Amino acid sequence: MKTAEKKLYVLTGPSGAGLGEIVAELLKRCEDLTTVVPVTARKMKAGEENGVGFWFYDLDGWNAMKEYGDLLETTEFAGNDYGTSSRLVREQLEAGKNVLLNLEVARAEQVKRNMPEAVCLYVAPSTPEALRARYEKTARHWLEVSVRMETAEKERAQAGFCDRTVASDDPAAAVAEIAALIGG
Repeated sequence: MKTAEKKLYVLTGPSGAGLGEIVAELLKRCEDLTTVVPVTARKMKAGEENGVGFWFYDLDGWNAMKEYGDLLETTEFAGNDYGTSSRLVREQLEAGKNVLLNLEVARAEQVKRNMPEAVCLYVAPSTPEALRARYEKTARHWLEVSVRMETAEKERAQAGFCDRTVASDDPAAAVAEIAALIGG
């Protein structure tokens, strides 16, 4: 009997969509689902350990990964490079695991471009009003809500590459829907 081919699943959506909670539940619920540790070219901070939180590379190592096409996606933040290693993803897929990544929309789009067979899911509240209500619960100022809503709208408009949209109004229902898609 042939086993189902394992896949890379990428969850993306606006901040405040509940992705962290959904990812944690999926990883508990689906036994053949894993994630990969991201890679970075930033220096290790005191107390950090290579392979826990990040795989750390010097600039030569980072540039070699770029040159050999080993980065599914990259981003720069505060002068440091971050990304996802295609080699680490492939190793997990070949080991019989589905892989789950939780990425910002622009990073998820890079993954889809570099690995078209990846399944990208846009996860967000079903309406802008529901997202605004989430932001208003934690915002310190009305301007913060406005900026976050503007960013969320731009990301939603950019997410046309996603294969499917999942409503996160009810996190348990979102987990069930995604788990059924994954097969867990």
